[in-house]
Amino acid sequence: MGSTNLLQIVLDESGEARIKSISRYIREHISYNWDKVLVNHHDKLQQAYVEAGDVAYGTYLNLLFLPIHRQFKEAGLNPEPRFPGDFDISREWGNDLQDNQQRWMWSTIYGPHQEPIGTIVTIVYHDHTQFQVPRQPEILALREVGKEAVVETLSALSTEFSRALEFTIEYELYLQSLE
Repeated sequence: MGSTNLLQIVLDESGEARIKSISRYIREHISYNWDKVLVNHHDKLQQAYVEAGDVAYGTYLNLLFLPIHRQFKEAGLNPEPRFPGDFDISREWGNDLQDNQQRWMWSTIYGPHQEPIGTIVTIVYHDHTQFQVPRQPEILALREVGKEAVVETLSALSTEFSRALEFTIEYELYLQSLE
């Protein structure tokens, strides 16, 4: 699906249908490309993990979403913040072995006239013991915009999300535990 088609879908749809169309477009892109990015950039991502740890997942997500950002710009759509979302307010949880984690981040989508369309939530599965994306990222579409409304909706969808701390709070507690 080309960016011209995306713009036409967004302009033709209204209300909740607009954000659902956008999420469907992103899901298709991820489905087709998530593992190709891992293969095509394997050495770069492995090296990034060796040098900077979990920052390598940010590199992966930047590579994965780069074509979406270009297409959205052409279509007059603006995700704020850029996909996959604001790491500082994201939430993560997983198993005690740290090899089956998920992080939830989100971006509000604004249309050609800066009207808020809705929110795209990106769920990234990852491993803290090695660089590994065990399954493709998931995308959720929400009509809600604004941090409080998004957190409330995601908390209702996921008990784990509601119990997880924002990254900045989690990190602050971690630093305090080191004192």
